[in-house]
Amino acid sequence: MQPEHDIVVTVRTEYLEAQSTPEEDRYVFAYHITITNCGTESAKLLSRHWIITNGNEKVQEVKGAGVIGEYPYLAPGESYDYTSGTVLETVVGVMHGSYRFLSDDGTEFDAPIAPFTLAVPNQVH
Repeated sequence: MQPEHDIVVTVRTEYLEAQSTPEEDRYVFAYHITITNCGTESAKLLSRHWIITNGNEKVQEVKGAGVIGEYPYLAPGESYDYTSGTVLETVVGVMHGSYRFLSDDGTEFDAPIAPFTLAVPNQVH
């Protein structure tokens, strides 16, 4: 039977008002990520790829090894949580991307991260 690679990524966002300076067009957001291996094969996270688009359609691409300096290894049913952040020049933006994994059977695969919104509360109409 072919192993199933099924990584589910959930995201919760938070506006960090204390670190933001709106008068300088600096809006700081945290994103809390949970990565869950819903597949049948263990896998190690190798890298991340983010595409961040602010409210002015300015796109920033971020690629790098691991997440927050770690390379979580997830057996089937296991989850990994972490928090990171980004800075936007606008009150609203969107992020999406993918994580690259290496499964125990030697297969590399991408786990998509669906688009999610970063928004300052009470600013979006």
